[in-house]
Amino acid sequence: MINVNSKLISKNDFKITINNRGFKYGDAVFETLKSKKYNIYFIEDHYFRLMSSMRMLRMDIPDFFTFEYFKDEIIKTIKANNFDNLTRIRFTVYRKDGGFYLPKSKEIDFIIEVENLLINELQTYKIELYKDFPVLAGMLSNIKTNNRIINVLASVYADENEYDNCILLNENKNIIEAINANLFLVIGNIIKTPTLSEGCINGIIRKKIIEMLIKDDSFKLIETKITAIELLQADEVFLTNSIIDIQSVTNYRKKKYNTTVGKQIKKALDAIVLTA
Repeated sequence: MINVNSKLISKNDFKITINNRGFKYGDAVFETLKSKKYNIYFIEDHYFRLMSSMRMLRMDIPDFFTFEYFKDEIIKTIKANNFDNLTRIRFTVYRKDGGFYLPKSKEIDFIIEVENLLINELQTYKIELYKDFPVLAGMLSNIKTNNRIINVLASVYADENEYDNCILLNENKNIIEAINANLFLVIGNIIKTPTLSEGCINGIIRKKIIEMLIKDDSFKLIETKITAIELLQADEVFLTNSIIDIQSVTNYRKKKYNTTVGKQIKKALDAIVLTA
């Protein structure tokens, strides 16, 4: 079952029209969330990021679209599918049908999809740079729109060349993120992550880790521009998103990384999740 504008229907019964704006123009934003036993991780952060993205895209947000509504509709969908363990959730908002580049309406529709989630943390994790097309630095790249063709092409490249992930570059050839995750480099007691102005996604787990590290005197956190050469200088590299939480990288070309700090931060993040 999926949730379409608060109505539960079978996936097989749902069909988009030829004028669907998410399909035609990528005029849509989405959130990917994780839950366990109806406890949705960092749901307030996801809600406020979605609201911010909708405002940036000049979508009309209805008065009923409160945090409580957002949460209740997700839980309703999870229960309709009888999922009570780890669940992956995608909440997609798109502008109503009609118009060409200029929409006929700024009003929205939404879809909630859920599926059982099985996470396998890989012990060996190889990355490579994806150089064919850059992500443009700027605020539009910070939000999760349906315009993900670079991520698709990078995923195909990674699969064809047997990498577990690829690192995306911006037009200045700085590294910004992985295909599906934010990126952190560990060099001694310094932890670096690309600044939002470089074009990376404003990730929820990225935000939580930054909040943790600011309070931790063991490390110095720096949000900055990062060049590709720094991948070879780093002691550790780890990736973060709302599904995997933290995935340590083990190999980049001939470079082999430690995983100690990544595991330490993952343990601290798990403790936050348990008390959330």
